[in-house]
Amino acid sequence: MASPDRFELLLFSTEREFVLEASEAGIDGIIVDWEVAGKERRQAGADTEINHDTVRDLERVRSWVDLPVLCRINSPGPMTGRELERAIDAGADEVLVPMARSPHELERVIDAARGRCGIGALIETVDAVQKVQEFASLPLSRLYVGLNDLAIDRRAPSIFTALVDGTVERVSSAVHGSFGFGGLTAPERGHPIPCRLLIGEMARLGSCFSFLRRSYKRDVADVGQAELVTRLRSALTTACARTPLEIERDRRELGEAVAAWPGSVRPEAQALR
Repeated sequence: MASPDRFELLLFSTEREFVLEASEAGIDGIIVDWEVAGKERRQAGADTEINHDTVRDLERVRSWVDLPVLCRINSPGPMTGRELERAIDAGADEVLVPMARSPHELERVIDAARGRCGIGALIETVDAVQKVQEFASLPLSRLYVGLNDLAIDRRAPSIFTALVDGTVERVSSAVHGSFGFGGLTAPERGHPIPCRLLIGEMARLGSCFSFLRRSYKRDVADVGQAELVTRLRSALTTACARTPLEIERDRRELGEAVAAWPGSVRPEAQALR
């Protein structure tokens, strides 16, 4: 892990007051989310978040903050080039590409960007996991393992299966740049997996960033963003200072927590692929 005070906390939001508060609290970047194509069908039955942000939302967020602004576009397809240009024109510092299955899909996006913005990739498919070495060799700004969509693509019994069966660790070992997974909220909260256990795995696997989404927005209402960001930084520091015995204890507890919450993706899921 990068030093805890340099660990990037990236917030999904286009709400002005919330974004401004986040900036004051020390959040490291804002993500505007355009990914909608095929997402409702793909994630039917899964407890996920689907945003409907627009080009105008990106322009507004860009005008509000001096922080890095990222834009998640739709999965690679006929509209990718057009979406990339719109994101760059609206002020995105970085574009995140979800659901990539081939390194060639990302190469085309990188080439089209021509250095005008960073290109990050979300590892969310079986194909991407199998080709992670090729993905990691590309000049990407970051690689992120999307546990929700990866679980759906693998027909896994839980969104956290990839975290305890070695998949996320295998991906992290292949990545030499910025690597992340999961989402964070108050360390003492998180459902069905306590956030402190996710933070522990982030520290163990060398994660450099994570996302702040629904759980963070829900839990921050009780304490405010400045307080919650401080708690997260403190928890990251504590996780990095654990002894080997404490790390093993937390990993065992994580495995037990995941085993206790089966069926969190689709009811018809049968087995890993």
